[in-house]
Amino acid sequence: MTSSTTTGSTDTGSTNTTTSTGADPATTREQQDLLDTLAKHRGFLQFTMRDLTDDQARLTPTASVLCLGGLIKHVTAMEEAWVDFVLGKRDGMEFTGDPAQFEAHAAQFKMLPDDTLEAILADYDRVARRTDDVIRATPDFGVSQALPEAPWFEPGAEWSHRRVFLHVIAETSQHAGHADIIRETIDGSRTMG
Repeated sequence: MTSSTTTGSTDTGSTNTTTSTGADPATTREQQDLLDTLAKHRGFLQFTMRDLTDDQARLTPTASVLCLGGLIKHVTAMEEAWVDFVLGKRDGMEFTGDPAQFEAHAAQFKMLPDDTLEAILADYDRVARRTDDVIRATPDFGVSQALPEAPWFEPGAEWSHRRVFLHVIAETSQHAGHADIIRETIDGSRTMG
């Protein structure tokens, strides 16, 4: 996953200017910036999974209970839920307090016996393509909507679509760092350096 290079900039301060090689001419500068940044951090996370077996992807070799396959599953579920939110589907983000909701959330961080790294990565790719399509189709990133009621959100808070996609980038980047530490602990491989 490589980001495109900028050529022939016609940026006049407007966010509706296209400047990237290979970008759809209808893609705005802001859309392309979000797409490129998200692709970069997804690439770091996916690169950490290179040449792993399913058994290695299940290992929890650090003080954390996190495994590499579980991190990919979590990032996939997180990204999918936030894109659903942008599309007006809040059901998956509503806090119910139901024990089944807690179990489902905890399972995101585990590579279960029937999980394969290949299938987990394929699901991540599917969600990434959908997210990219939604970013390309979002005409105004300033549109805001109320966050669902949950203990981890400020009551009555609203997030813009821009903030949602920046949050997805931040989460992806954070978990790419987690993955790099776990991978280095497993076999000494590092994403960078």
